[in-house]
Amino acid sequence: MSTSTTTPGAPQAPVGSWGPDILGPGFQARTLPLLPDEEDDGAVATLVRHVPALDPHALAATPTTPSFSWLYLHGWNDYFFNTTLAREVARIGGAFYAVDLRRYGRSLREGQMLGWTANLTDYDEEIGQALAVVRAETGMDTPVVLCGHSTGGLTASLWADRHPGALAALVLNSPWLVIQGADPVRLVGEPVVNTLARRDPRRPVPLPSFPEESLFTVLSGWDVERDGELPDPAWEGDEYVRGWQVEHRWKVLPTAPVRPGWLQAILAGQARVSAGLDVRCPVLCLASARSRLGVTWNEDARHVDTVLEVDEVVARAVRLGALVTVARFEGGVHDLMLSAPPVREQVLSVVRRWVAAYVLH
Repeated sequence: MSTSTTTPGAPQAPVGSWGPDILGPGFQARTLPLLPDEEDDGAVATLVRHVPALDPHALAATPTTPSFSWLYLHGWNDYFFNTTLAREVARIGGAFYAVDLRRYGRSLREGQMLGWTANLTDYDEEIGQALAVVRAETGMDTPVVLCGHSTGGLTASLWADRHPGALAALVLNSPWLVIQGADPVRLVGEPVVNTLARRDPRRPVPLPSFPEESLFTVLSGWDVERDGELPDPAWEGDEYVRGWQVEHRWKVLPTAPVRPGWLQAILAGQARVSAGLDVRCPVLCLASARSRLGVTWNEDARHVDTVLEVDEVVARAVRLGALVTVARFEGGVHDLMLSAPPVREQVLSVVRRWVAAYVLH
């Protein structure tokens, strides 16, 4: 049983039907009940969908009938909150859905350890349930795109490898495919992780602490004193400047507690990737052009991936399957959809053209 005292702090979505979501009009959520895993702590998942007809901020020219479905998997210490992504996918014809995996975000329940799993294959259950709902609503013949960010990209890649024929395409946003360079393994070392896991897989790994004022996250928005003058006044109303609205109990700065048993699950998944996967559908891997790792502010923090060594990620990505497209973006941050507006538009432009070529052909 888990021993965390994390407080979820959000209304629970209904089971078997759609209810209002925390993102407001145009977004709905439903709880996906799960079989007990080894924690036996009442784990559930949450499926979110975008309904453009009910969204007062839906983008112009959004089709009324979708031509494909898009299921999004978030990363570590994360959950789905990016309404801009949902609206942009809808505008290119996608029925947008996202899953908050067990013990993350909307799915976190009192007493659970945020983000805990001892095996990435546990997520097969909620991905399978989510896709069953998606297909029931959009039609069995509608192409399905699975999209994963960071740890979600690793999970999505492994799932696609185990389920040939299930997807029309796989889209990866800075996927965590290789451990090198990533905190906390980089800081403590893989042998230490294994030793800690043998002693107590659920006890948090000790990590360096930093003064709160030195921590950086692009989510906080633009700070003129720290970041300088805004490069383009037209960005003024964008989330990149005013900040993204997130629930910080679900997206903890600088990170949620990291447990060695969870790290072992990540290492096992990455070892499978290293041995070679056979993803049968087309794969699009999106990544920043550069890395500079760290959780504190520096002059590059708004323009690079501060979490992963992107050169190593893309080198590993081309081994996922027979058809892999890699696109890298100067100025991109770890979650490319949180980058500066011109970078986000470049990312979306690539996605639009790639989907047209490989999903809607």
